[in-house]
Amino acid sequence: MAWLDALRGIAALVVVFEHASYSFMPEFRQELMPQFNTGRYGILVFFLVSGYIIPASLERRGCVRTFWIGRVFRMYPLWATAIASVLAVNLLGLANMRDFGHQDTATATVAHVGLLQELLGTPSVLLVLWTLSYEMAFYLLVVALYTVRLHQRSAAVAITLAVLAAVSVAAGITLPDSALSGLVGTGLLIGLASGALILAICCASTGSPALRVFGGVLGGVLALVLVPLNGTVPLWEGLIILAVMFLGTAVHRAEKGQSSWWWAGCTAAVVVACAVAGAYWNSDEAPFTRQGWILAFLLAVLTFGVALAWRHRRIPHWLIWLGTISYSVYLLHPVLLAVSDGTIGRWPRDNPVLVVAFLALLLPLCALTYRYIEAPGQAWGRKLARRVEPSRRTPAPRVRPRKPQVSPGKPPIPPENPPAARHTTRHAARHATPHAARSIAPDRAAVQGDVSVGSRVHTGRVRPSQYGSRSRRL
Repeated sequence: MAWLDALRGIAALVVVFEHASYSFMPEFRQELMPQFNTGRYGILVFFLVSGYIIPASLERRGCVRTFWIGRVFRMYPLWATAIASVLAVNLLGLANMRDFGHQDTATATVAHVGLLQELLGTPSVLLVLWTLSYEMAFYLLVVALYTVRLHQRSAAVAITLAVLAAVSVAAGITLPDSALSGLVGTGLLIGLASGALILAICCASTGSPALRVFGGVLGGVLALVLVPLNGTVPLWEGLIILAVMFLGTAVHRAEKGQSSWWWAGCTAAVVVACAVAGAYWNSDEAPFTRQGWILAFLLAVLTFGVALAWRHRRIPHWLIWLGTISYSVYLLHPVLLAVSDGTIGRWPRDNPVLVVAFLALLLPLCALTYRYIEAPGQAWGRKLARRVEPSRRTPAPRVRPRKPQVSPGKPPIPPENPPAARHTTRHAARHATPHAARSIAPDRAAVQGDVSVGSRVHTGRVRPSQYGSRSRRL
């Protein structure tokens, strides 16, 4: 999977440049962004990679419980580190944290812990955390399809979501940001959604088939309600994001022989066509923004396709390493940018030297966080998963020996070949035959009828007792 690491590394660098350009390259950004949305490009590549690998991880494990354990220990250790870092620099006065408005700290904390804050009307502490909300929605849908045994229908799901996105734009269906939160209230929605999320994960992780299906379906319904009705991106784009991730799954199934490449190609064509049409028909955005989004989407799909075609070629080690630490790069670069903006401020003119200096500071820090936070967290997750994973071995049936039937007046009949007798018979048969009769290489000792024992050669006939004692000592 080196090519996937390479894709993650490229996507992480592009996202870092997108956000660093606000501080260090404002003039270049102003010219580039209307033509090419670099942020959307990197995020869409991330979504394609997640769609390719996440369902495969669940199916390889074959256990929903261990899947969730792996996800928790993969995401939360570094997520907690990034959140704590933001709070620390805010308390020290080195950076300013985002304003939550009228929302209280408790509800904002609950929304963030479930990683669904962006779908629950809660601003993210770090701007980049919004993508984790859509990742979590995708996890819930993947588990739902797996529990109802429809996980092989990835291509059909991708096509359905993409067509719904295009239909929503063509029909003029638009919703304000966080529409559901405005309807029922942010606090109430956070409480209901968080309770449903916990219940869905717990039930889907049980051993009961009925509870497992119930938990999976509940999580899937929660995702399908929150993404289109309460997201911060337009309705059509939220559906396209899910369609893109399932497109990655469809490509994985074709690559593993579970589906045809023709079917995967048709899925990609439908998703691309619906995404481009949705972006073009969306009247709420200016034409230059449409162009930037469409070009970013097409280049993201093209990048994934080229990497897939070259997956058997040698990948540079530095690019694989960059993909390994890409999660740290993605989560920690906003913290450093916030400190930079709070201390030296944003530069009015382009300064590429500061971009290079920023990367020179960011990458070693991410290497340290991967080694001491990410890698140990993943190791703990694997260890716990091995403990709680149900054994797939089928226990051998216990056979009770039958008691011999004793008729009145007759002595009991011994078994034909009891274990002790079988052992004695095999031992006698093995040692009763001369050593020369065994299948050995025809060396000189064997040809002359000699028997070689250790370093001494004995000529003549060997007594069974003597040979047996020799063999036992050897």
